[in-house]
Parts: sequence; C-alpha cells; structure tokens
Amino acid sequence: MEKTLTPRALGFRMPPEWAPHAATWTAWPYDEEKWQGYLEPVRQELAGFVNTLARFEPVELVVHDEESERDARARLSGNVRFHRIPHDDLWLRDSGAMFVARPSGEGPLELAALSWEFNGWGGKYPAGLDNQMPLHIARLLGLRLFYPGIVMEGGALEVNGQGLALTTRQCLLSPGRNPHLHEEELEDYLREYLGVDALIWLGEGLEGDHTDGHIDTLTRFTAPATLVTSVALDPDDPNHRPLKENLEILKSLGGFRVVELPLPKEPRWLGGERLPLTYANFYIANGVVLVPQYGDPHDERALEILRPLFPGREVIGLQSRYLITGGGSFHCITQQQPAGRIWRGA
Repeated sequence: MEKTLTPRALGFRMPPEWAPHAATWTAWPYDEEKWQGYLEPVRQELAGFVNTLARFEPVELVVHDEESERDARARLSGNVRFHRIPHDDLWLRDSGAMFVARPSGEGPLELAALSWEFNGWGGKYPAGLDNQMPLHIARLLGLRLFYPGIVMEGGALEVNGQGLALTTRQCLLSPGRNPHLHEEELEDYLREYLGVDALIWLGEGLEGDHTDGHIDTLTRFTAPATLVTSVALDPDDPNHRPLKENLEILKSLGGFRVVELPLPKEPRWLGGERLPLTYANFYIANGVVLVPQYGDPHDERALEILRPLFPGREVIGLQSRYLITGGGSFHCITQQQPAGRIWRGA
C-alpha cells in the first residue's frame, strides 16, 4: 500500500459523529419489492426522520427517479436539497462517501472523502449503482476522493476522534469482503485512510443482521472515553452470549465508561428471520440525537439511558418499526458531512 499520499500522511482523519456537521446525506426509499410491501409506511417513517433532522441541520437527499423525488417533495419540508442519483438502496452509511478532515491554520477544517469498495455486504445484494455513490457525492461537492481499494462499510466502523476505532471480527474478517487481508493489514488501511491509531476488535453481532455484525448496531462512542453497548437481558436470547462477550472486552480495556443499553424486549421476525432491532443505531446530529423506537416496552428506557450521555443535545425517539424491516435504522441511512471547506487536492 502506497502511504505517501494517504489521508493520514496529509493530516486527515475521520472526525467523531458529534463534531459539527455541515449537512447529513441520506436517501429516499423507492422500490416496493425491496421493502416487501412496506414501502408506504417506510416512507412515512423516513419523512418523520428527515423533517425532524432538517430542523437541526441541512439534509442532502438522494432520490432515485422522478417518482421518488415527487413523493419526497410532497412529504418533506425545511432545509432539504434533492439530488437525482440512481442507486440500489438507501443505506448511505455503507455506500456513501466517508468524510475525513484536517486542520487548516486558523480557518475551518478542510474536507476530503473516501471511496471504499462496496459489494453489498459481502455479495449478498446488488451493489453496482451504490458502489458509485461516493463519486457522485464528490462531484456534487467538488471535493477530492481517496480510493483505498478494499471493501469497507461505514457501519462497520466507529471512531472517537482521538485515534481509536471500533469494529467486529465477524464483519471485517468475513470471507465475502477482503479474504486476502489479515487483521494487521486491515488495521493498516484504517490507520492510513481514517487516521486512527488503534483498532478495538469486538466479536459477533446481532442475530439476523445481514451486515455480519456492524458495530453501529452494537457499540457506539458517545464521547471520547464513553461507550454505550447493547446487551440482551434475557439469558435465553441467542444475542445474550455474544453481547455479553463484547461487554467483557470493553470493560477489560480500562479507561472507558461503559454504559449498557438493553435491546428491545420483544423480538420481531420477518419471513422467518429475526430482525436486528437495536437502540444503538441512533444518529448524532447538530443539537440532537435521533433514536429508533419500535413500539417496545424498552423504548422509553433506552431514551432515559441515552439522554444523560448527550448534554446539550435533545434526544428524540422516532418510529422505526417498518424501516427496520430493511435491516437497519437511522444510523444506517445517514452519512454526516463535517463542517468545513472543501479540499480539492494539490
């Protein structure tokens, strides 16, 4: 791997999600078949999410075609800009450009972005259009793209902005992504392209998670030294053991406050498969944290746990009962654009 022109060599690193945003990128659902007949209620939930988010920061909304743009415009209001870009699905956390930033003297941060390879979570789903999403975003913004050349997804990574990143072995070492790379080589890529100094490896993710254990369904930084991590309270739940093992890894690190966040109490299934319900898939934006709710007895409890962790931000619960049928929630559909000016390269 050529290191002389990597983001790290040029002083870039990925900011934490709680750093100021210029905007949030997300996309509008359009395919009835993909949503197994739930497209209308999914659109209703997305409208609630985007309209709430747009009260706090600008939203850059990707729409697939004329119908989806017309539908989105009819449901949305506020600070939303529309971009017609053909795409496979709306999970921009994984397919969109991942932004990195560097200081620029006394002025605002300079921004560039990464274009990892996206192959539909290890070849499970079509991804040819989604793999081009970073290029479209870079052209719209006029910013420099870096191409690491390996498969990676934003939902698989969590950073604290001070050199640490979290991931899972189940995801990054899955054979459908980068079978030619070992742990140390993957760590090297993340050091050079995200500017991280150390990678914390957790084990397995949630039952029914087609992403093979994305970290953003499990464990999140809420501050540089504070982690919130999902736990299954029922010892008979298949998620109990792997989540307990992840919790033990985090506690063994030392130097971190680790807060336990129970999974929803009532599992849900679709087509015979368990849905990966989790409150850890919240999204941190300017002045607000948006938390998925499922009509579950643990919904309010999750909000009560999260509110003290985000002083100065409003913590709002929004419905994700139908969005989760696609396998993810609010963090999965978003990609933050940090505040700063565009760096176009030397």
